[in-house]
Order: sequence, then structure tokens, then C-alpha cells
Amino acid sequence: MLTTGDFKKGVRILVDGEPYLIMEYSVQTPSARGAATLVRAKIRNIVSGAVFDRTFKAGEKFEEPDVQLRQVQHLYGDGESHHFMDLGSYEQFAMATERLGDAAPWLTEALEVKAILWNGAVVHVELPAFVEAQVDMAGAGSRADTASGKNMKDAVLTNGVHIKVPLFVESGERVVIDTRTGEFARRAAK
Repeated sequence: MLTTGDFKKGVRILVDGEPYLIMEYSVQTPSARGAATLVRAKIRNIVSGAVFDRTFKAGEKFEEPDVQLRQVQHLYGDGESHHFMDLGSYEQFAMATERLGDAAPWLTEALEVKAILWNGAVVHVELPAFVEAQVDMAGAGSRADTASGKNMKDAVLTNGVHIKVPLFVESGERVVIDTRTGEFARRAAK
């Protein structure tokens, strides 16, 4: 059993019979005497991908969901779905692109991800923290931008995602992206 004291980013809990992933949380201690301490959490339903803000009383107990993780490899995407192969059993399966949500643009050929299984069925995939991507077009940045401390310019990656990159990044370069935030992390190793 887990309690609100065990909350941290990435912990999985069972709420109303559904598995959820804690994305972020905060503890609010009331100033009034006798009032209960509350834990506010942003949680994502592992099955549907929907994100909710929920408030729990401190000390509330939760069961851990029977969620399994398996290492899989992304084979290809055909527009409507993405195809994966389980690296342990070599079984292949497909997931609809809209079901993958924000993860879909970051899936490249041969990328290894973790498949999340709930009740024996794959319900989602978990991306690695960082992925490499190629800059397709980098906007022009001016040296005047550095005076404000915001020395970033617009760029479009080959997967169609728009991000901000430092002024030194040019078209055709490979960069490392933080998949949790969708932001530039660093240049890729050559």
C-alpha cells in the first residue's frame, strides 16, 4: 500500500480502479487549527492518457496498480498507427497514433521505449528521457537577442515539432530533446 507520503514524480497509484501516474504534486498545510493537510497532484490516466488535477487528504492510502513494463522497439509509423516489437518475445503489435498522443512525434525507427501493460494489454509507451532529432529549419537569430538573456531562436525539427534552440544551432544539425518538456537539451554527439 502507498500513502500520500510516498508521492513523487513517476509513482503509479490505483484510483477508483484505474491506474494513474503522478506527474507532479504539492503539499498544502492549512493555517487553521484542526484543518487537514492536503496533497494536490497532477495525475495522468495510464490507459486513456487523460490528465487530471486531484486533491487527496494527507495519509490517504492507495494500492499499486498491476502495471508491467516491457522493453520494445519502435519499428515504423504509417500515419494511422505505430508498429512495435517486444524485444523479449519478438511479438509485434501496433498502436493508433492518436492513442500515443504527445509521444508520437518522438518515435523514430529503432528507438527503444518501454511498453506499459495493464491487464495483459499494451495501453501506452514510455519514452526515454532524451531523444535525438534533426533540425530541418532554423530561424535567423540576431546578436541583439543576447542582450536580453534570451539567446534562443525558432527551429523546426524533421518530425514537424517547433522548438526554441540556441543561436549557434543551424539547419541539418542533430540535437538532443528532453521528451518530458519538449525543449532543447544540448547538441547531439557527433
